[in-house]
Amino acid sequence: MKTPRASGMNVVGLDVGTTKVCAIVGKEDQGKIGISAVGLAPSSGLRKGVVVDRDLAAASIRKAIRDASDKAGIGITSAYVGIAGGHIKGFAGKGTIAIKDRLVREDDIARLIDSAGAVYVPVERDVLHVVPAGFRLDGRNGITDPLGMSGSRLEANVHIVTGSVTSVQDLIACCRKAGVEVLDIVLEPLASAGAILSEAEKKAGVILVDIGGGTTDIAFYQGGMLRHTAVLALGGNHLTNDVAVGLGVSGDEAEQIKKKYGYALAHMAEEARGGPDVFEVTGKDGKSSEVSLRYLSEITQARCEEFIGLVKKEMDNVSSRYKATAVVLTGGTALVKGIRELAQEMFALPARIGVPGDIQDKGLVRSPIYATGVGLVRYGLSRHVLPDLEAGGILERMKKWVSGFLYEE
Repeated sequence: MKTPRASGMNVVGLDVGTTKVCAIVGKEDQGKIGISAVGLAPSSGLRKGVVVDRDLAAASIRKAIRDASDKAGIGITSAYVGIAGGHIKGFAGKGTIAIKDRLVREDDIARLIDSAGAVYVPVERDVLHVVPAGFRLDGRNGITDPLGMSGSRLEANVHIVTGSVTSVQDLIACCRKAGVEVLDIVLEPLASAGAILSEAEKKAGVILVDIGGGTTDIAFYQGGMLRHTAVLALGGNHLTNDVAVGLGVSGDEAEQIKKKYGYALAHMAEEARGGPDVFEVTGKDGKSSEVSLRYLSEITQARCEEFIGLVKKEMDNVSSRYKATAVVLTGGTALVKGIRELAQEMFALPARIGVPGDIQDKGLVRSPIYATGVGLVRYGLSRHVLPDLEAGGILERMKKWVSGFLYEE
């Protein structure tokens, strides 16, 4: 029997990204998620989603947590933390158990998922998530939840996510160094999916593309189930660097130029131009010069085409098994003007920008940059009020998160 949900309790989602660290505080509010505070800090000590300097990363986490704590007026000592990075790998698996002609129980499903997740992985990697992707009972296919059904042979298709043990341990260590106990770790694209995708989209077939500062995270759903995940070591920082090099400006100025003038499609920049077709920049030598909007748009379009092209290549590898009907873009780079239209053109599918929905937040998090953080809060609110921090350890608890996919209320 499950313990009570975290209704009325504050839950913190901690998104430790390459560009920023974001701590979001929320609780259940009349059937919706009420967001009370967002804490932000520039991220240091991470590269492509992976910790490279524990002290710097811990300092960034501490600043974001303190900011959220001050704004919410509460002390924060624990959080649900997202993980990404090129070390994340996902693959399909299967499991089978006998249940001896009786009704399927919760412990049967747990045993089945455990058997499906009992696959060989190298010693330097660990299984993070084992997510159900459909069940089969005595030859009957298409079963999404076999609980209470009768049969003798239960099978499951699962999606198994693995990660580098060292990377996971480094992230946990940084959080603890910042005074934050890690209640659970969740793959970031799955957290983002929980915040922005509808059940109708998951059933029809949707590609979620979360383009952060250091990585591009992919999650594909069809039939209401997770079918494929991937993390590409390429993100918005690469686009900023292209602008900095191409225009001869600092990284900070390149970021502002990207946000103000950048277009993922050059022709859209020309069509949108209502004034001069040049703008002024200050070079690293302190001298000012003029740059054409067309030249900038050629830089931004080339890199954005690479982002979307790599995602499409990844999905083409699984297209023989599944078919997508839509694309949803989120993450900070989803704010680049024209990237939705570019994705729609390259995938030949409807595309939209995903922002957190079904929340009460007074406008705090209605942006794609907060999708992961809000998804982590949503995940945390679906878990038990009092997780057993002493039982097993964080890596063991991460394997058992599958129950949340099956028995959400």
